[in-house]
Amino acid sequence: MAEIEIARDDPRAADVRSLLRQHLAFANEHTPPQDIHALDIDGLLDPAVTFFSCRSHGGLLAVGALKQLDGTHAEVKSMHTARAARGRGIGRALVEHLIGVARQRGVTRLSLETGAMAAFAPARALYASLGFTPCGPFGDYRPSRNSAFMTLDVRQRSFTPSRQR
Repeated sequence: MAEIEIARDDPRAADVRSLLRQHLAFANEHTPPQDIHALDIDGLLDPAVTFFSCRSHGGLLAVGALKQLDGTHAEVKSMHTARAARGRGIGRALVEHLIGVARQRGVTRLSLETGAMAAFAPARALYASLGFTPCGPFGDYRPSRNSAFMTLDVRQRSFTPSRQR
């Protein structure tokens, strides 16, 4: 994998906004409107959210965020890898980074919601390969056949955030 840098970023940056539009378009293409839980720019600017990007030589490869739900529980949000960067371990590196940041913050449980449809199978497989297991709805989520909920006991996995890989 080419050298990458994962760091906090501004969701208002032009290239980030473009990738977030692609993220929302994918969600809208594969998910009924009532079950789209992707954050918009304002949601990503919430003080409870920390937004990250993954770049190589300045080019944007992926985005993801952590939303603090309470003192020990956080949620992975807005994970999206640019189409051209898929299959290269970029998404995995970003999720590992998010796990490491959560662990450093004292988070013991990291959860996520993703689609239950076939289009989201690669995402669910990635999360499962990192130790996330199915769980019930958490936070403000309600049960839905269109949502897959997963969680990870952060204490069981050791990931250290790294700016470069």
